[in-house]
Amino acid sequence: MGERLTPKGDSLRIPYMVARVALIIFALLMFFPGVSPSHFILKAGQNNIKANSALFTNGISYESLTSGLERAFDRGWLNETFYYVLFAACMIVLLGVVLAAVGGCMSVGNLPMKHVGKFLLLGGGLGMLLGMIGVLVSYYLITGSANTDRITYAMPMGIWIFLVLAAVYMVCAVWAFVATPKPAKGEKMEMPGKFQLFLMLMPFLALVFAFSYLPLYSWRYAFFDYQSGEALTMDKFVGMKWFQFLVQDRTYVTRLLSVLKNTLIMSGLGIATSWVPMVFAIFLTEARSAKFKRFVQTFTTIPNFISWVLVYAIAFAIFSTDGFINTLLTNLTGGSFNTNYLDDPSGSYVKMLLWGMWKGVGWSAIIYISGIAGIDQQLYEAATVDGAGRFQKMWHITVPGLLPTYVVMLVMSIAGILSNGMDQYLVFTNHNNKDFLEVLDLYVYNLGIDDGQIALSTVVGMTKSVISVVLLFVANTASKWIRGSGVV
Repeated sequence: MGERLTPKGDSLRIPYMVARVALIIFALLMFFPGVSPSHFILKAGQNNIKANSALFTNGISYESLTSGLERAFDRGWLNETFYYVLFAACMIVLLGVVLAAVGGCMSVGNLPMKHVGKFLLLGGGLGMLLGMIGVLVSYYLITGSANTDRITYAMPMGIWIFLVLAAVYMVCAVWAFVATPKPAKGEKMEMPGKFQLFLMLMPFLALVFAFSYLPLYSWRYAFFDYQSGEALTMDKFVGMKWFQFLVQDRTYVTRLLSVLKNTLIMSGLGIATSWVPMVFAIFLTEARSAKFKRFVQTFTTIPNFISWVLVYAIAFAIFSTDGFINTLLTNLTGGSFNTNYLDDPSGSYVKMLLWGMWKGVGWSAIIYISGIAGIDQQLYEAATVDGAGRFQKMWHITVPGLLPTYVVMLVMSIAGILSNGMDQYLVFTNHNNKDFLEVLDLYVYNLGIDDGQIALSTVVGMTKSVISVVLLFVANTASKWIRGSGVV
């Protein structure tokens, strides 16, 4: 599978290693607005231009690149043609990164794969370097034609950072291109299995990084006196002010306690009924008809793929004043029924629990169905020989076989006790049941979007995340103490 390294092959390790490090740093910096090399204009007329979009965003969205400059284009203070050049340069940079990433993946293969990959490495390096040179040229074109009486501009330091990284990568790409020997004719391209598995995992790691780790960069807003749209500068640094404000202001303390009560009640109900998917999976697998099992599993899994907006539309069609239930009762009895069950705050917790179970029980049962399929069938055969009935086999074989999976899911539920999600409660919330349905995630949304308290909402979200991590380790320790093994 692997290739035998020659002295020349050994010499490729240095350029490959340096190129990979440079590419990773280059790719990561593309997502940070603070080092974006494509923000030149600081002020257009009386309007401050906010550098709040990264190089990646500017390479895929022309609107983000020119946000706030519309008036400058209309008045002739800036030549928009040069911004098209800048946008094209940013796109070339992104294309170069993609080619370089593919070439980097091929560089872990055998010699034939390295031989093909070196062209992608070289093409990616050219794209990155030429794109950054295009950004630099665009700076001189744009600022050279700008109305200096109306436009204030400066060269961002990000240009030089990206140029240096692109130049380092290009040197390594040329080195690898020259040093890579030609493979023997007829030799097939191969890659070691460990690298194949890692590359298959890479898209998921990228998603986790983009949606779970990259947002942690925004925690810095918790330490600044920040208002939406403003620049984040050190003169607005306030330290722990918002942390103290959250626990000292009586209005926020009262609201936060109410939100925590709703969150813990809904999470507690979810944990108390977490056994339902496991029981559902056990009884479903005991059904004798394969067609019936497929129908039930499909029918109960489909709601998971329906958005909460559509779920609310279904609930509105059934339980609203003119919904199905009121219409049916009116037609059957001849009376007038116009109760709006959605606006009624009574039983709000149970209603949300039932809607959540309807939507998620089939999907949650999949992991238990897979677990049942992994139980040794000889155990069931031996139990049958010993005269055990179906319920005895379920209780003494299936349930113990699923308990490790259930404990893992329970530990994760306890760790996420402060995270109920937001979509369900947002669409079902109205002026009557708001006091019961405002959970912590919805509170963070309302605090940041509706009230404009970006810093304060960041404090709440940050604190929730830290507490969730602590709860994860507490639940994992309890699992080790009870079962002898944990999750983490």
